[in-house]
Amino acid sequence: MAKDIYHDLVRTALEKDAWKITDDPLTLRVGRRDLFIDLGAEKLLAAEREGKKIAVEIKSFVSKSPVKDLENALGQYMLYLKILERLEPDRILYLAIHEEIYLSFFSE
Repeated sequence: MAKDIYHDLVRTALEKDAWKITDDPLTLRVGRRDLFIDLGAEKLLAAEREGKKIAVEIKSFVSKSPVKDLENALGQYMLYLKILERLEPDRILYLAIHEEIYLSFFSE
């Protein structure tokens, strides 16, 4: 399975922010199928015994059509969100994108 070009940068940023990477990738089994979210992470919080869990899907938006990249990213995000709600409802899903894409394309 190929990693997104920003995979290692996102992982490093999470680790620097005191997140423990628990899965790389996070595997979800639905029936006989496996789905893979780029990263699973956990942060222990002093006030909570169990901590906070997240899943991070990383998208680079490098094709010629950012709209097509958005369609693909949103479709994947919605699918993963619904599956996480059922299998791991305590895990929050995030979509990681490069800041330049956020400022230029997402701010429209």
